[in-house]
Amino acid sequence: MREPSFWWGEASLASALLAPLAAIYGAVARARLGGRGRRAGALVVCIGNLTVGGAGKTPTALAVARMLAAAGERPVFLSRGYGGTLAGPVRVDPARHGAHDVGDEPLLLARTAPTIVARDRVKGAAIAAGASVIVMDDGFHNPSLAKDFSVLVVDARRGIGNGRVIPAGPLRAPLDAQLTRAHALVVVGTSLRAAAVAAAARARDIPVLQARLRPDAAFIAGLGGARVLAFAGIGDPEKFFATLADAGVALAARRSFPDHHRYTRAQAKALCEEAARAGLVLVTTEKDLVRLGGADEAQELAAQVRALPVTLAFEDEERFKSLLLERLAAARKTNDGRGRWTGEKA
Repeated sequence: MREPSFWWGEASLASALLAPLAAIYGAVARARLGGRGRRAGALVVCIGNLTVGGAGKTPTALAVARMLAAAGERPVFLSRGYGGTLAGPVRVDPARHGAHDVGDEPLLLARTAPTIVARDRVKGAAIAAGASVIVMDDGFHNPSLAKDFSVLVVDARRGIGNGRVIPAGPLRAPLDAQLTRAHALVVVGTSLRAAAVAAAARARDIPVLQARLRPDAAFIAGLGGARVLAFAGIGDPEKFFATLADAGVALAARRSFPDHHRYTRAQAKALCEEAARAGLVLVTTEKDLVRLGGADEAQELAAQVRALPVTLAFEDEERFKSLLLERLAAARKTNDGRGRWTGEKA
């Protein structure tokens, strides 16, 4: 399902008409955020979005896991596995599972650290054997597990749209309720559209970190200046296209699809034929490629397309790393000796 365009524009009649429903949704979301979750057998770091749609959550989770591993921790990812059929809890095995089973994001996460998929986060945390830190990719709005360090991610180019709660806008809960539960805000990109939410975070003494998505330099060089047909079925395809354009890639055509889109045989064929007619190189995201790889109807497209690797680069990585490790160290000190942690936001 595509997001309504009015979510990302100025106040509109449509959003005003939906305001009563948004008030109800917001009240429920606020109450849910206030719930006290159960403690896992390991510390919990949660990466979440303020809004519906892509903001850079998965690259942030991957960056956090790499930092933790470098610091001697044993990170294990925990994901709901959106788009997959397995309710879990199950440990992701890329040799056995496809995107149809566990979703696209867990397959990417599993390349970096062990990954658990579970609709029930408490049960998922229970099988994260050997983890010293559980990294939740999403789950900020799920109160079932208590979090020791919660990071909210916002895309600088889109910000929080019209600032209203679903269905009147893209916010997943009232802004103040979300910020109250956050320990850090990561702004991905350089646009000023996220300036207001960054200011709101600073007013609450929440650290604000700047970051950007950095495309793989070898991949860009390997294109050799070729003209590209770029396509994506992610939360914000325009962000992917902008990343390519900013890297100097010649975008001859762009094709957008809904988030977690499963390509049909006809769509896959059409993309291949369009690229062949115009002499274009097919380029997509890593998330799209893992979905294509497990779909028989899209094998021709999967064989031809190239996926752009990206990593999250912090403007001040040492500052974020210090925040992360200091918060976890403080949480460890509050262990009461009986396997429970008191990591609520001070």
